[in-house]
Amino acid sequence: MQEVRQRLLRRAPDSSGCVGDLTDTCKRRRDTAIFPGFKKPAMTAPHSYLGEHYLMYFIVPLWLAAGVADWICHRRAHIERTSGPKESLIHLLMLAEMGLPILAALFLEVNVAVFILMITCFFLHEITSLWDVAYASKTRTIPPIEQHIHSFLEMLPLMAISMMALMHWEQFTALFGFGGASADFSLTLKAVPLPRQYVVWLLCAVVVFELLPYGEELHRTWRSRRLLEKPKHGGGGKDR
Repeated sequence: MQEVRQRLLRRAPDSSGCVGDLTDTCKRRRDTAIFPGFKKPAMTAPHSYLGEHYLMYFIVPLWLAAGVADWICHRRAHIERTSGPKESLIHLLMLAEMGLPILAALFLEVNVAVFILMITCFFLHEITSLWDVAYASKTRTIPPIEQHIHSFLEMLPLMAISMMALMHWEQFTALFGFGGASADFSLTLKAVPLPRQYVVWLLCAVVVFELLPYGEELHRTWRSRRLLEKPKHGGGGKDR
């Protein structure tokens, strides 16, 4: 009899209107009835925090390191004597294709418009990478280590976009017409900006480790090409 009585008590409706403890909805009602104003903590905040720091302190520094390593490979290969300024200009184009979405992620709210920009720049970067390798391979040997570095430079942007999609899942799915959120195409500054020290550090790092080395590469290849194309003057006078 005691067992039957306990079963009936477990199935009796409580003040929240729940019978037993069967569903998550019932649990939320019960928690609200017992603790007025109770709100279940959002589970996306820790994931967004970890994803943001994963991008800021792992993916971005790794991308900068891969860019510097690729520049060192170009310098050791003496591209000023082979592929020349054309390959250097392609490198700067790829840097611009990645720099634009990075600036958007730093300063703008991540929504459908920013995702369109990121995905478009990613595919443009992939096409330009193929163009770069196809052109360079006709004029010089691309060593295995440089090819391996290229794999990092190609996949790191995809990893970054994937992580951004997980952090802003509602807007990412809205891009394809799924989910309950409406697509936001506005370009607005972040309501909660990234830490100012990090933004300053990153912009300085991009200048020091990307813009200056590849600017030097363009200057070096352009100067070498001009020297090679400069007409050689004879000693003067007619041959005797």
